[in-house]
Amino acid sequence: MMLSSELEGGIPLSEFFGSGGFSAALDTYASAHGSTDRRAVASMWSLYYFSMLTIPYIVARRADHVLPVVPAEMTIALAEDGLPRALGLAREGDWSESKEANLLSFVMPLVSQHLAEIIVQLKAVGGIAPKLAWNNAAVYIDYAFNATERERPADGDAWASRSLFSQPHLPDGSANPFLGCLRHETEGEETVCRRKICCLRYLLPGIPSCGELCALPAQRKQ
Repeated sequence: MMLSSELEGGIPLSEFFGSGGFSAALDTYASAHGSTDRRAVASMWSLYYFSMLTIPYIVARRADHVLPVVPAEMTIALAEDGLPRALGLAREGDWSESKEANLLSFVMPLVSQHLAEIIVQLKAVGGIAPKLAWNNAAVYIDYAFNATERERPADGDAWASRSLFSQPHLPDGSANPFLGCLRHETEGEETVCRRKICCLRYLLPGIPSCGELCALPAQRKQ
């Protein structure tokens, strides 16, 4: 993620999704990797997209900075295989005086200003269910928030982002689209994080499994 003015080859995000650019990108990736399953291609594409969007956003919020992520003000650049290469922002964003470290509050602007709109496109053009797209985004939000946790909570819970997946509503009262997307399970002496919905990567030739994170038991050892 960088300023749009510094992003070589960037095009407006609204133009990309509104003029057939997204569909062409999926076709390019499918051709490059020998895949025929449109849903799996769109899901993999969204994993790259969500990682580039949500990780910088959450890390910035942890540093009391709010990045501007309204799609109409952003640009995107693609790699040769059609996958997202970088996202561009119109400006650097704003300092936030709030010291609130509540992940539910952090994600509200991300959900309402960006994710909901893009997930509609993922369904319309890529054919993937919204619940799968939300689960794809959830993985990276969980990673970024846990990786930047400074102190263990007073209750001793080692899963810093647990509330994002256990609370039915966001702070504004709207339904929480991340509810149940990830869960922690105990296997012997190990705690394992698992997705609720499979990302379908097993349908893509040559793409390795996501291991123990996978929602499908049969794919965890592949």
